[in-house]
Amino acid sequence: MSEVVAKRYADALFQLGIENHTQDQLVEQLKVVKRVFEENESLSPFLTNPRVDKEKKFQFVDQVFQGSAKEVINTLKLLVERHRVELVVDIVDSYVELVNQLKGTAEATVYSVRKLSETELAGLGHTFAKRYGKTTVHFTNVVDPTILGGMKIRMGNTILDGTILGKLKRIERNMKLANNG
Repeated sequence: MSEVVAKRYADALFQLGIENHTQDQLVEQLKVVKRVFEENESLSPFLTNPRVDKEKKFQFVDQVFQGSAKEVINTLKLLVERHRVELVVDIVDSYVELVNQLKGTAEATVYSVRKLSETELAGLGHTFAKRYGKTTVHFTNVVDPTILGGMKIRMGNTILDGTILGKLKRIERNMKLANNG
C-alpha cells in the first residue's frame, strides 16, 4: 500500500519536473534529501512527533533543505502535514526510476571486495546498458569484504550474484538437495 502511495507522490513530482524542465535538478536534490533521511535516524521521529508544532516542523524543513527547489520543500511539508514522512526514501526511489525510464537509463549497485576504478565501472555500465537495452547504466560501488571475491550486481529487482560466497552457498544448497533426494 505505501509503495502505491509513494509512486503517486513521485508521479506528481515527475509531472512538475516535466512541466518546468527541472527533472534532472530534482533528481540531484531528491538524492540529497534521501541521503539526509538515511543518515539522520532522528529526523523522521522528529518530523512525526505529535508534540512538535507543525509550524516548527515546517521551519525545520525550510532550514535543513534551504536552497532546494520549491517542489522539494513543498513535497516534504506536504508529507509532514499528511503524516507520510516515512515515504520519503520510497518517493525518491520512484522519482529517480521515472526519470531514468524517460531517459532510457538505469541505476545499479555493484558489491565488490575492493573499490572499483572509474574505468571498471564505466565498462560494467557499457556492458549492462547493451544487455538490458538502456542508453546508460550508472553504477554505485559498495565495498563489501564479506563476499570474499567476485561481485554482486543489483539492478532494480534483479540480483546477479557472481561472488565466491554466493557460489559456495549454491554448492552447499545443491549438496543438501542431493543428500535429501
